[in-house]
Amino acid sequence: MPLTAYWSMGLGYSLIARPILALMDSEKAHSRALLGLRFVTFTFLGRMMLRVLYRPRKVETECLGMNFSNPLGLAAGMDKKAEAMRGWETLGFGFIEVGGITEHEQSGNPKPRMFRSSNHNALVNRMGFNNPGSEKMASHLAKSSKPNIPLFLNVGKSKITTLEDAHLDYATTVSRCEPYVDGFVINVSSPNTPNLRELQKDEDLARIIVEVQKYSGEKPVLIKIAPDLEDMQIRSIVDTARSLGCAGIIATNTTIERPDDSKTMDETGGLSGKPLSSRSTQVIRLIADHTDGDWPIIGVGGISSAEDAWEKIINGASLLQIYSAMVFQGASVIKKIVNGLDKKMKAQGFTSLEQAIGIARRG
Repeated sequence: MPLTAYWSMGLGYSLIARPILALMDSEKAHSRALLGLRFVTFTFLGRMMLRVLYRPRKVETECLGMNFSNPLGLAAGMDKKAEAMRGWETLGFGFIEVGGITEHEQSGNPKPRMFRSSNHNALVNRMGFNNPGSEKMASHLAKSSKPNIPLFLNVGKSKITTLEDAHLDYATTVSRCEPYVDGFVINVSSPNTPNLRELQKDEDLARIIVEVQKYSGEKPVLIKIAPDLEDMQIRSIVDTARSLGCAGIIATNTTIERPDDSKTMDETGGLSGKPLSSRSTQVIRLIADHTDGDWPIIGVGGISSAEDAWEKIINGASLLQIYSAMVFQGASVIKKIVNGLDKKMKAQGFTSLEQAIGIARRG
């Protein structure tokens, strides 16, 4: 499809859909968007229409023992209950991460708990792991058609579970959902569950990893870390996770830092979007340097263009994820990023994405 066509799709979203959604409460707008995607992709005709409009080129890559049609995935939080898996695949994502899911069902924090700042292309959320619980999630996944792209489950800790028993909470979710997903992400970095980030300490993290791996089968287990850690802490977490056989890392989760004093960004919770871009890339580079580029990194945080995506790839990310960009640009951003990556790759004479990973750190 010509550049002008999907530029027009993005413009249409900006001029029509986004202003309408902006009039709604952020969480309600999110739910309506999910419902709309499910509705459109319910029929073969609807799926075909979306494929024609949005499907990007193939930029195939191999990572974590799996093949990906492209390196761009949907980050956790966008589809907590795995309601629109067929839709995300149809739009052209290379993989999906659903959740976070905890052992016990929980309603999360009081509303309002999701906020957006269009001036900064940023979101703030304090959702608090609202989810149906791992028993209901496993039942839902068992009844659903699994997408034809890799599916990861983000796993968190229930609020009622003590830190001492956290490893059992994570493991229960993994054991229940293992038959239905391709890999797991241990989330010890959400700022919206009290004291959860304490579990990033070496001893606590090790206990969780060991327990989870008893039930994860041969499927990859990754960890997701916060961007607000000191560099020394990040290196220590990486060493612990690698030594225990974790397959890779997601860098990074949302931040509690606030680079601006706008009213929205003063809301309590995790900040995602454009203001996180620089720090997440710094963390990717730090991890890649520390592991000599020998450990898969999924880069997430502030990616809204092919340039942002390329910056994370050349600093060491093997795969990428987006969330906020979908809110502010709509589904056309998937094609824009993936096709842009393909163009950059070919312009530099690379025949595969793997050749570009970490080139900035290799000089």
